[in-house]
Amino acid sequence: MTKHFSRRGVMAATGGAAAAVTASMIAPQAAAAASKGRATGELFMYDNSALVLIDYQPEMVAGVHSIDTKLMMLNARVLARFAVKAGIPVVLSTVGVESGVNSPTAEELRQEIPDLPEIDRTTMNAWDDDAFRQAVLKTGRRRFVMCGLWTEICLAYPIVDMQADGLRTAFVADAVGGQNKYAHDIAVDRMAHAGSVPNTVLATLAEWSPDWALPQGAILAEVGAWYQAELAKLEQG
Repeated sequence: MTKHFSRRGVMAATGGAAAAVTASMIAPQAAAAASKGRATGELFMYDNSALVLIDYQPEMVAGVHSIDTKLMMLNARVLARFAVKAGIPVVLSTVGVESGVNSPTAEELRQEIPDLPEIDRTTMNAWDDDAFRQAVLKTGRRRFVMCGLWTEICLAYPIVDMQADGLRTAFVADAVGGQNKYAHDIAVDRMAHAGSVPNTVLATLAEWSPDWALPQGAILAEVGAWYQAELAKLEQG
């Protein structure tokens, strides 16, 4: 069917579009003014996001071959350390502990979040587990920095479903790992195609602490110094 547009209809539509463009140009300026200059757009920040850690268990770590696991675990630790100090909500989940298949969270990560309850599951996809899903939603956040083992399964599956359910996710590519680099890389593509935002550990820390003058800036300086010292230890052997 052919549609016929009147001149008045075209003018009205054009005017509406122009108004929308003008509003879209003004809105970021108004938001910046309201936030005293702090960006509030697409970034995952200390006051709008939560950290989710999935299946950092010894058996899962042992199966990672896409990245040096000592570096991967250090990267997961620094994210957890910053989140705790900055008051960023953290959700921790394991798989197969109660059934005796796997061990609890690796001790080196656990020491960064010693009092945080583990949500144990039987499901490969954490988003299929009601207790996990409720814990994520109870953070009150709509943006989630996601880390999990392995990239291609227990990280990719919940990310794809969380994106489909209207939540925003980012994943920290150098704090996660797959059974091999090919599996990890394909999973990165899959998550990005689903709308999740790829990031790195240092960029995530900086995104969480957008201004050195904020309290989060001091936390970044403290945690960053610790991280660099731990990196140096890894490099020394």
